This record gives sequence, C-alpha cells and structure tokens, in this order.
Amino acid sequence: MSKKQIFKIIIFIVAVMWLIPHITYCIRTPSDAKDRFVGFYAEKKNTIDAVVIGSSPVPYCIATPRIYGDMEITMYPLSTNMQRPVAAKYLVEEALKTQDPDLFIFEMKMWQAEDEQLINADKDKNMGHTREVTDNMKYSLNRIRAINAMVDEDYADDAEDSENDEDNAENAESDDGGKVNEDMKRINFYFDIFKYHSNWKTLVMWSQLRAFFYEYPDDLKGFTPSDEVGPAEKGNFSSVTDVEKMPPEQEEYLADLISCLKKHNKDALFIITPFTVSEEEQKKINYIGEYVTERGYKFLDMNKHLDEIGFDETTDYKDGGTHVNIVGADKVTVWFEDYLSENYVKTGKLGKHDRRHGRNYNSWKKSYDLWMEELSRSEDKIRERIANGDYWKSEVNDDAEE
Repeated sequence: MSKKQIFKIIIFIVAVMWLIPHITYCIRTPSDAKDRFVGFYAEKKNTIDAVVIGSSPVPYCIATPRIYGDMEITMYPLSTNMQRPVAAKYLVEEALKTQDPDLFIFEMKMWQAEDEQLINADKDKNMGHTREVTDNMKYSLNRIRAINAMVDEDYADDAEDSENDEDNAENAESDDGGKVNEDMKRINFYFDIFKYHSNWKTLVMWSQLRAFFYEYPDDLKGFTPSDEVGPAEKGNFSSVTDVEKMPPEQEEYLADLISCLKKHNKDALFIITPFTVSEEEQKKINYIGEYVTERGYKFLDMNKHLDEIGFDETTDYKDGGTHVNIVGADKVTVWFEDYLSENYVKTGKLGKHDRRHGRNYNSWKKSYDLWMEELSRSEDKIRERIANGDYWKSEVNDDAEE
C-alpha cells in the first residue's frame, strides 16, 4: 500500500469520525428540550447574564423574552422534563464553556424527591428524561461525566431481570420491539446514534438538519408558551413552617453543586416556581431553603407570594397545578423582575453589561416582539377556553410531572 493510499484512508477515517457526531445531532428526536439546548449553544459567547437550570416548570413559567424587553437582561433556561438534581452540576459546567453568567438560578422542585423515585419513573420511559439532559449536550468530556453520574449499569441489569420475570414480561419490551435494557446501557448513552439511527429519514427535515452543529437560535429563548387552562384547587401547604430533611442523596448533590459554584466564583438563586404543593413537599422545601441560605445564597419560594403575584389557581395553571400557562407566566415574570431588580440589579450583582445594542442582541429584541404577539393571542384563547369550559383533562396529559 502506497503512502498516498494510507493518507487517503486516514483522511476518510477522520472525516467519518467528524461526521458521525454531527449526523447524530441531526437525528436526535425533535423536542422542545432539543430546541432549547440547540438555541443555547447558538447564543454568542459571553452574552448571557443568567442561566436557569431545573425541570419542566421553568420554560413555562419564566418568560425570558419579557425579562429582556423589560430589564435588558439576557436569561436562558437549560431545563428538561423531570430533571434529576444530579444533572445540575454538569449543566453548570456546560454553560460555562461558552457563557460567563453573573447568576445561576436553580429551580428546586425535583430536589425534594428521592432519586430512586425519579429513576424508577424514568425507567418506565426507557430513561427518556435522563436522555433529555445527556442527549442534548454536545459531545465532550463533560457529557461523559454527566452520563457516568446519571446512568448506572445496574439499570440495564434490573431491566434484564424484569424481562426474565414472567409477571413483568410485557413491560420489558420497548415500543419498537427492542429490549429496554439495551437503551439503559451506558454505551448507548455515550454513542446515542445507536438509539436514534432509525431516525435517519428525518434528515430531510430542515428542523433536524439545522442542528448539524447543534447550534440554531430559539425564537423565544427557551420559553414554551401554553394557552391551555387546567384549574387547581385554591390554597395549599405553602404556609407550613415545619422542616423535614431532603433525601440524603439529593443533599449530597446539592453540596456538590455549591462546591462547583464556589470553585467558579458564581452567585446563585434557588427558587420554587408555583405548583400545588403537598405538606410533605413543603417541609422538604423549607429544609432546602434553610440549607442554601445558611451557605450564603438566596432562596425564593414563589408559592408563598401568590397573592403578591396576583396568581389565580383557577385560570393560570395549564395542567391542574404543575405548570403555568402563558398568562400565569406573565404574572410570575413581572413579579420576578421586581424581585431581581431589588435583590440583584440594584446591588450590582446582575445587569452589569449593556445588552441594548449590537447584532448579538437583535434576536433578543425579536424574541420580545414575538413574545408580546404570543401573549396577546394566547390571552384571547385562554379567555375563550374559560368561557367555553374547555379545560385540560389529566387523562390525556400523562407526561405531566407528579
């Protein structure tokens, strides 16, 4: 074999190795979470003032385009459905690769739940919630570390045991006829093309092909509008002051997260967005609040401020008390802006940079205009739904967080 032939082979191998990750980016299953992460990676370097990390209430609740329009602060969510707390540290590290935010904001609903409970719920979806984190990160060493922390090889073994159990045989099959335990092996997380190779036909879709470099602007900067209405009962246990320890593994993750923040000299705000809280949940939330404030961070439980926000449980939820609709998001965001102004902007901790001018912020101006249009349209739709009694029904929303 000649040197020229060897050179061509090397070039071919390198080209294939370069191409595989980008093809994988394109064929990853479309979702709001994918659009959100792709949009984050598309933001110009060091143009984001605050990053919000947490589970699915975040993109429905915090209207980032409005915050920019009202405060000229760029805020972006890295949120996923039922995001397990173990992911938070790795998302901080991921954000810091391209951004230098003044503030990290952590939504803490999932932190009062046991990790085993979240994992078991995830196993029912072939680890789909975990994949929303790992499969929406660019290939990197940090992604590998996130997979190692979030995926245990025992999950696959447990699935295989379930598969061999006659009573659970039906549940051992995945939707496409493959075995659940294959999806749960780390190798299939490292190389997620094994998971998504059958999506190759979606390469003809621009919405998929544009993710070739996993960078494409998100029109609403990670915000997800909803014009659904799902009333919840008024009154909850937010007035409870008793304390109950959070699950020990989550406390360990929280300590690890705080160490990460201190290492990078980053400020953080820990929040609870509006949801129908139980007494046990509130006790654990109170413990989390005490834990972070004792370590020098602010904690904001919005459930304790619903009257100040002007939040109406009968009209402002989209699904019975878990996520807010766009009207609820507008109320929460306006109130949250005042909180941020008083506690962070006036103290010089946030809003240090001029984000009004320059091409880097044209997309933010457009997102605000789009947000205002979406709000106006959705307000009319929500009024129409309420007038017609067109309310959300839980049986068709089985993906809502519990």
